[in-house]
Amino acid sequence: MKVIFKGRECEIKDGALGFDALKELSPESKKSAVAIKANGKMEDLSAKLEKGMEIEFVDIASKEGFEVINHSCAHLLAQAVLRLYPNSLFGYGPSVEEGFYYDIDFGEQTVSDADFPKIEQEMAKIVKENLPFRRSEVSEEEALSIFASNPYKCEHIKELQGPISVYRQGEFADLCRGPHVPSTGYLKHFKLLSLAGAYWKGDSKNRQLTRIYGTCQKDEASLKEYLEILQKRKDNDHRKIGKELGLFMISDYGPGFPFFLPKGMALKNELISYWRQIHSREGYMEIETPTILSRELWEISGHWDHYKDNMYTTKIDGKDFAIKPMNCPGAILTYNHDLHSYKDLPVRIGELGHVHRHEASGALNGLFRVRAFTQDDAHIFCRRDQLEDEIKGIMRLFDEVYSVFGLSYRIVLSTRPEDYIGEKEFWDESEAILARACEHSGHEYQINPGDGAFYGPKLDFKLKDSMNRTWQCGTIQLDVNLPHRFNCYYIDQNGEKVEPVMLHRVVFGSIERFIGILTENYGGAFPTWLAPIQARILPVLPESQGEYAHKLKDRLSELGFRVEVDDSQEKLGYRMRNAIVCKIPYSIVVGEKEKEEGLLTYRVLGEKEQKTVKVEEFIALLTDSVKNKKRF
Repeated sequence: MKVIFKGRECEIKDGALGFDALKELSPESKKSAVAIKANGKMEDLSAKLEKGMEIEFVDIASKEGFEVINHSCAHLLAQAVLRLYPNSLFGYGPSVEEGFYYDIDFGEQTVSDADFPKIEQEMAKIVKENLPFRRSEVSEEEALSIFASNPYKCEHIKELQGPISVYRQGEFADLCRGPHVPSTGYLKHFKLLSLAGAYWKGDSKNRQLTRIYGTCQKDEASLKEYLEILQKRKDNDHRKIGKELGLFMISDYGPGFPFFLPKGMALKNELISYWRQIHSREGYMEIETPTILSRELWEISGHWDHYKDNMYTTKIDGKDFAIKPMNCPGAILTYNHDLHSYKDLPVRIGELGHVHRHEASGALNGLFRVRAFTQDDAHIFCRRDQLEDEIKGIMRLFDEVYSVFGLSYRIVLSTRPEDYIGEKEFWDESEAILARACEHSGHEYQINPGDGAFYGPKLDFKLKDSMNRTWQCGTIQLDVNLPHRFNCYYIDQNGEKVEPVMLHRVVFGSIERFIGILTENYGGAFPTWLAPIQARILPVLPESQGEYAHKLKDRLSELGFRVEVDDSQEKLGYRMRNAIVCKIPYSIVVGEKEKEEGLLTYRVLGEKEQKTVKVEEFIALLTDSVKNKKRF
């Protein structure tokens, strides 16, 4: 029979399996292929092929291949656990972005990460056994019989629709859609990483299970590299660095409400200043809206009905009020304050609004997950014919900002869900505009069909940091809901009222969270323009050159630079090392020669070479570094 492989028709034997096609069509991929795509659907290599199918082999080094080996490794973990702890019950065990996890009920037994070596040893034993993964389809009754002793699996089976598939390797069976690697021998390069508590189905009313995280990589080198990255992430934890550098603190008097210390505030103010500078240049008008607004407003916006559990509420003069969880309704009120002609549009409104959202105490995480944060919102009201240019303009601004921080990104376009509101034609037009804007940007983008909000399609900007993590920061969201709820309009050329198109967009998302991301991305060694302290002056002999050091500091401070003097009685070498520990971009040493000749000797963080220059030359260097937002 004929199948399509790499765009051409190929002859293979009737009734061939994926394995057979692999041997005939791509024998060089025999060791690296872990699954097959048949007409776009992921299948096991043991799947039977049909005439006319378009096939593609899934390589272990691909993103999809990574998902397959990690999903299979979750089964490997479960089999090893069951051998060691026979009374264990299993919940869900999926692949995730960087590996896999399995939720396990160990019953009365307590398992900790100290048990990982024992579990890994059993996993390695199963890998050597090279047990094949075998798939079978069963009825609901058969599935309930197979997993009769596991209430978690039985509950899940009763919720399933359509065919139920079971995978077996050796004595172990699991409920799973697949696909999986051909055998456990493909899973040599794994590591168990951590464990945590996880409620069954994420519901705190259910039993808490033990979630074991792990990763499986394509080869030993990749595993070693990944574990090194994990260590770097641990070393760069923003909570640790924030404490060491004196950036922020969290008090028991306000869990989830960060305090910014003087050095952290300097950094935050630089970000805000940069935000204001670029938004002013792009024609945004900055506003400030109240922190507390009445229940009536939140009922109009829909937040009172759908978001009230995450809002902090109070009563004023007997009436219900809420601290704003979002800036959008306030921005709309400022738009509605004036009458707008079609000639006035687009109206671009920006706000650095301090919002509050209730988060469960267990979800709080430094600056990444807080209960109060500054959202760098902007709302654009425009005509339909202006929509494409506005989106392209926003994307240019995003690209400029992320480039300044050295962050690459990809874009995700989320399209119309089933419960959408508004005109289908507007959705089709808007989605096409967003897609064209993505193509125009030249950046990688993917489409998430049906994942848009009910009130409009959106673009999400996924940033990649220096440790291969993805952070969603920027968003461009079309909205056909709030303008209608708040009766927004402009007067068109015929004197008629027309509802504007509304765009919500954020660059940073949350200033506080973005600071956390930058702290970890740079490991606390911020670019000079952002650094809380940009230079530290170290007199060789404080009693002799201390006065010169302070005069130099005053001169640099008058020019707007953040500079301090370390004239403590510690030895110079100790003070130099301390400046490095504090991640200060420029260490300036002044001795007798520098004092007499109006010079200074500086060293850039991370470099060994020292340079002696005139003060004016250093000022020019520092000015250029800050003005052009260079690394150093």
